[in-house]
Amino acid sequence: MKNAVVYIHGKGGSVDEAHHYEKFFNYEYDIIGFDYKSKLPWEAKAEFQKYFTDIFSRYNEVILIANSIGAYFSLISLSENFIKKAMFVSPIVDMGNLILNIMSRLNISEEKLYKEKTITTPFGENLSWEYLSYVRNNPITWDIPTNILYAKNDNMTSLETMTNFANKINANITIMDNGEHFFHKKEQMIFLDNWFKEFI
Repeated sequence: MKNAVVYIHGKGGSVDEAHHYEKFFNYEYDIIGFDYKSKLPWEAKAEFQKYFTDIFSRYNEVILIANSIGAYFSLISLSENFIKKAMFVSPIVDMGNLILNIMSRLNISEEKLYKEKTITTPFGENLSWEYLSYVRNNPITWDIPTNILYAKNDNMTSLETMTNFANKINANITIMDNGEHFFHKKEQMIFLDNWFKEFI
């Protein structure tokens, strides 16, 4: 049986991003982009578990690469699966805190969200009491060997939050001083490639 590298994109991303990682692996590995459809964590958990059950049946070894919310969906869905190694780029690791920060900026109280159930924000995202409740009731548990790439200018997750999370799951964390949540500029991609080569 061959080995698999499964890439999971972030919001607005594409399975085509998986091609970037082909250069790091030889013929023994199939590089696969997972084109998931879920937008809600409980939907993602069901979809991810079904998809990876099939992957595990067909491959000897699985390496996971995941970006942003794709990493969050992986963290809440795949902790009990046999993944050899996880490589996370700008992962969302504290969704509850992220939601509360958005609510705070918009001056929306938990009581208001509870009463209204769903609130549409000025930037088109819906805040949902069901979503927040799910996140709180389903904390991340993860003991798969993991490497994290974090950008100091990440506007989604603070350095303190990421460092605490990395310590909690015994992950290696690499920090790019001039990076952003979305790694895309030339110097950022060079940094990402060097990180990947070092830890894969």
